[in-house]
Amino acid sequence: MGHLDYNKKVLREFQHPSNIGSIKNADGHGQVGNPTCGDIMEVFLKVKNGKITDIKAKTFGCVAAIATTSTLTKLVKGKTVDEAFKITKDDIVKTLGGVPPIKYHCSILGIEALHKAIEDYKKKHK
Repeated sequence: MGHLDYNKKVLREFQHPSNIGSIKNADGHGQVGNPTCGDIMEVFLKVKNGKITDIKAKTFGCVAAIATTSTLTKLVKGKTVDEAFKITKDDIVKTLGGVPPIKYHCSILGIEALHKAIEDYKKKHK
């Protein structure tokens, strides 16, 4: 088996990811890296009245890493900071219709970067 079996949803998110890039003067910023697989994720947040009005992400990683980060940004946009913090890797994987088990760790990275960005936002806006 030369390639992993990604479903159509995962491949579509990978080929046409949403909310890619960065936000100047972001209200919250988080970055995580996984030295084992070399994936790096960065999340930028714009928050107004406790709601995430904009989210952008930069992902250096595999198909699953890019697809899960793109999906995460779509799930988070418009939510309150606290609602966004409660989104889990399972929510993302379920939205995507599953990822190969060997790639499950990729979906965790986006959540970790989001959590760091939210913590950063809360520190700046006490």
